[in-house]
Amino acid sequence: MQNIKESVSVAIRLKRLVLQYLVIICIALIIIPPASGNDANRPVRLAYLQNDMHGLAAFIALEKGFFEQEGLKVKIEGIFKAGPEMMNAFAAGCLDVGYLGEAPVITAMANGTARVVVLAQANGEGSAIVVRKDSPITDISGLIGKTVAVPGYAQMQEFLIQKALSDHHIAIKSVNIVVLRPPEMISALKTSRIDAFIAWEPYVAKSVTMGIGRILLGSADIWKGHPCCVLVVDSRFFNKHKDQAKRIVRAHVRATDYIHTHKEEAINIGARYTGMDHETIQAAIEYTEYTYDLNARHAVEYVRFLTRLGYVKVSDPYAFIDSFFHDEILRSVVGK
Repeated sequence: MQNIKESVSVAIRLKRLVLQYLVIICIALIIIPPASGNDANRPVRLAYLQNDMHGLAAFIALEKGFFEQEGLKVKIEGIFKAGPEMMNAFAAGCLDVGYLGEAPVITAMANGTARVVVLAQANGEGSAIVVRKDSPITDISGLIGKTVAVPGYAQMQEFLIQKALSDHHIAIKSVNIVVLRPPEMISALKTSRIDAFIAWEPYVAKSVTMGIGRILLGSADIWKGHPCCVLVVDSRFFNKHKDQAKRIVRAHVRATDYIHTHKEEAINIGARYTGMDHETIQAAIEYTEYTYDLNARHAVEYVRFLTRLGYVKVSDPYAFIDSFFHDEILRSVVGK
């Protein structure tokens, strides 16, 4: 046991050193100005999450040249495996724009580890509770005494599983909640290491098209229209480059509309950016609501959940959300 603890301690220290090294590199890149000395000519540094269909609007905008058509020079600065990692990059000043989950954004803002502005929604819904295809579990009560994997604590998926259990008067302690990365969930389900998982797309759809999983409950059935991923910009970038921020939102709105009007092409682009098959991406798009409309009321509900669990300390959720949810640019773009 002592060796295990020492190994974990070494791994944690190594991870911290790597993060510190990356932060130092980012800060160095920020401090050293480009050769032109003109910040306006610096490319907009954009990041998105790896294999995450919730960021489809980013893939569309990049592939169709919508950013360039708005006069923006965009550079892919990072493709991250998780939202908290991206928020670390924002904290270090390495990014200008990002597509990621609302959960890590809210957590980082509440804990004061990063400063960003939410400009638009990227999607709603698009998650599900999945059980094995041959599982005898037919409703949420069947999860009692079972092991259910979530992508991480303080994430939307943890909120959804807790809400589903609570709505059916099931104690959260009656379910064994474990953390697994979404790419590992399907194999864990197949080998019966877990009985169910909740994840975002395209991992839900992939489990189904592989013949391994079956959707027990879609996130729309748990919380209709719930928010998930958002488009954010660094607060310093927002204050200094509001015109560029508006052009980013315009490109995002065009890309989101394009998903609905050119679904087959959107599927093909999604497949290219995720490396997954056409059938999986088609199903993932069907399970996801692509929208740019911000919903502050839903964000407030999520903040209250995080506060109840002790992940954040926010005394006034409404004032907190109002401090960094800025929809005035979006409203000017879409004419609302």
